[in-house]
This record gives sequence, C-alpha cells and structure tokens, in this order.
Amino acid sequence: MKNPLFYAKILLFGEYGIIENSKGLTIPYNFYQGALKFEETEMTASSNAHLRKYAQFLSENFSELFDTEAFNKDVENGMYFDSNIPQGYGVGSSGALVAAIYNKYAKNKIEIESYLTKEKIAELKLTFGQMESYFHGKSSGIDPLICYMNIPLLIQSKDDISTVGLPEAAANGKGAVFLINSGEPGETAPMVQIFFEKLKNDGFRKTLKEEFIKYNNACIEYFVKGEYNPLFNNLQKLSSWAFEHFRPMIPQKLVNAWKTGIDTNTYYLKLCGSGGGGYVLGFTQDYEKAKTYLKDFNTEVIYRF
Repeated sequence: MKNPLFYAKILLFGEYGIIENSKGLTIPYNFYQGALKFEETEMTASSNAHLRKYAQFLSENFSELFDTEAFNKDVENGMYFDSNIPQGYGVGSSGALVAAIYNKYAKNKIEIESYLTKEKIAELKLTFGQMESYFHGKSSGIDPLICYMNIPLLIQSKDDISTVGLPEAAANGKGAVFLINSGEPGETAPMVQIFFEKLKNDGFRKTLKEEFIKYNNACIEYFVKGEYNPLFNNLQKLSSWAFEHFRPMIPQKLVNAWKTGIDTNTYYLKLCGSGGGGYVLGFTQDYEKAKTYLKDFNTEVIYRF
C-alpha cells in the first residue's frame, strides 16, 4: 500500500497573535510534501535516526494513544520521512511529519473523511500539540492539523477552529499572495522566546491587542470575502506594525525590502511562521510591479486574484 502524502501549510494570518487568541487563517500548500517510506541508503539514515528518537518520545509519553510497538518496529526496518518541505522555513515541516505519524499509528484515529465537528477538530488539535511539542517545546497543534486535514482552516480562537471556503483563485490575476525566500532557515524556539519576553511589557501587550489583533482579524475577514481594497488597507497597517514591533523576527536580508513595500505601497510583507529566517509572505495588487522591487529575491506565487 502506498503511504499517503502530507502537504506543507501556510499560515496566511495569525502568526504570534493566535497565542493571544487572535484569529488565524491557514491553507495547505501542495508544492511541498512528505510521506513515510522504507528504504535504507545513506540519504535516509539521518531521517531514520530522527524517527528513532521521536518513537522513543512517543513511547515514553503517549503510548496509550499510539501503537508505539509498530512504530518502533518500522523504524528498526529502516522507515524514514521522505520530504521536500524545507525545515525552518515556516511551512510546516514538523507538522507534516506529525500528521503522517498520527495517520499511521494513532490507536483511535479521527478520520478526515468523516464529518468533523468542532469538538473533533479540537481533539485533533490537542493531540497534535502534544505530539509536536517534541520539536518546538510548546505547540498549538495547528500546523499538523492543517497538514492532516489538507483544507483551509479558520481559527476563531484557541478552542474554535472550523473549515472555511476561500474566494476562487484567478489563474491570470494581477494580484498575488507570494513567498519570498530569505535564504536561510529560522529557528522557532528562540523567536517564540523573544515574543514571550515582549509580552511581559504592558505597552507591547496593549498595542498587540488594540492594533495587531484588530488589523489581523480585519485582514482575515476581507480576504475570505474577497474584498481586496479594505484588505490592503489593513495589510498596510499590519505590515507597518510588524516592522516596528516584530523587527527581531524579520530576517535581516529582508528588512529593507519590507520597508520599501510600505513606502511605495506596491506590496506588503508579513511573517510566515515564527520568522528569524525562512520565508516571509507578500501581498500585492500588482505582482509584476512588485517583482521589480524584489528582483534580488526568489519569489513564489501561492495564490492569484
């Protein structure tokens, strides 16, 4: 039996804010994918070694939830995770792995083919958060959830997640949502630590709640409705806020490009994941014009409108 593929994810809106109960909007990104496979070569040895440690983690902490005996046996037989999802780029490399392992070894698996109530989605999210804590120290479980379900999800709050329809993409649309490669991976844990340190400051907490979350939630509302003028009005505010308050998380190579987008109103950048490196997200109503400012970077369109 061929092992199923699990795709990357992109959190369009909600990075860091969902920790403080803002809304979030996440979509699958099928350009990158991974699957559990069996093959013993020099190339697969590293992945197999990582799975061996992860199998031990699940055996010690969650043996009641997973068939850890079968997992360990498969690892002994050379199983590895065959993935082209870049690690440290904010597109869910650990999320896809966690989803694949849940799918194969969970004892009471919640099937995605069945109708999923909000309660079932919440249960999945909790389990995925526990599983992914191995990689990040603390996890919301949202990355593996989107990788497992492979459909857009609207995060209303920590405990309220539902599926959502998006406006149909226009293949030849002038506007675009795109990724920019910063050229180096980022590490989630140090960036999240910076955020939690910032949260100790009352002024930062106030502006996060009164400005960032307000702009973020408005962006989600208008993006889902396909109302692009008010969307870009709020994107400008969101990008400017992040430039001021999330500067340590913005990859150094992209600081100037970030400011250029705001100054020219040609495109707006925002974090994709925790930042520090990896990808950042771009939004523009004129992709060809935006590319003239971003000619020194690799850009990758993920959605046209």
